[in-house]
Amino acid sequence: MSKYITKTNYERSNEQIPQISIIILNYNAGDLLIDCVDSILKSNYKNFEIILVDNISKDGSHDKCKEKFPEIKLIKNSENLGYCEGNNVGIRIAKGEYIVILNPDTIVHPDWISELLSAFIKNGDGIYQPKFLATTDHSMLLSTGNMIQIFGFGYSRSKGDKDKGQFEKFEKINFASGTCIFTSKKILDKIGLFESFLFAFHDDFELCWRGALIGINSFYVPSAIVYHPIEGYSFRWSPLKFKLLERNRKYCLLTLYSRSTFFKMIPGLLLIDIAVLFFYLSKGMGRMKISADLEILRNLKKINEKYEQNQKIRQVKDKELLNQFKNEVIVPKWVIKDKTNILFNRFLVVISKITRIFL
Repeated sequence: MSKYITKTNYERSNEQIPQISIIILNYNAGDLLIDCVDSILKSNYKNFEIILVDNISKDGSHDKCKEKFPEIKLIKNSENLGYCEGNNVGIRIAKGEYIVILNPDTIVHPDWISELLSAFIKNGDGIYQPKFLATTDHSMLLSTGNMIQIFGFGYSRSKGDKDKGQFEKFEKINFASGTCIFTSKKILDKIGLFESFLFAFHDDFELCWRGALIGINSFYVPSAIVYHPIEGYSFRWSPLKFKLLERNRKYCLLTLYSRSTFFKMIPGLLLIDIAVLFFYLSKGMGRMKISADLEILRNLKKINEKYEQNQKIRQVKDKELLNQFKNEVIVPKWVIKDKTNILFNRFLVVISKITRIFL
């Protein structure tokens, strides 16, 4: 553990340790928000500020939280800016050397900040995430690192599995979960903030992939523990979520892969698109699939501008990143039935392997 965060040091003087800005974006989180902030204030690490950004909640949870914890900073947005721009508001005013993005429905272990900071100091520049366990069942894993499938699907490794100590190794991952992200202000200055066009979903995916383009990797820290509901309180599996997931998946493919890579993937992408359409139709979400595709077409100019920006900063080739990306998508049983998951993954793996031959 770093000299900055030993118990003796932080009890002696907060000036000896770096300040951390914890940004919580709230949207009608209710009492979950109170519980979250209460757990943060019980952290063993003490030099931090809490910035609560509210996206015009109607339940009064933000005001209630500020009343109970007057030391927090409260920012009230005049409209719902979504996950991306909502968090950007907090990042811009943050005073800390390090930044934490934290969901309001989480409960943190007392050592969470110390462990994340120790990992950063030991391993260097990167975007870090803790181990996520279910709030209601601390033996259930919710994420031990997030993975990217080559056609732009993201998933949480080990979600729904029993924690048997099988993921206790610090390691590089494809992207860190936006439920709790730890990094430095300097890193965000290099990478840039969350992509506001996305609004929500694939936001962490896009940020970390963009970081990977310039050699800033993502890491999983098993010694840092954060508890989270099995499914987040916001959006859940709504029509809007289905739409944003598909729209943002394509946005990432079009802005983060080189054109050479993307064009070589087109046959595989078309086959996958047909499979996704049938999946959306089976969920009664066919209109959301069409709406997502139309929004991509309407924003091609913006997408091309973002693509050009990403290519200018690129230091890592697609081939190196593709070697780290996966062929399959592993999701828990409560999201997709076993039979559907097995059939889709078999199809996905075959198309992925064939596509890789031409890359």
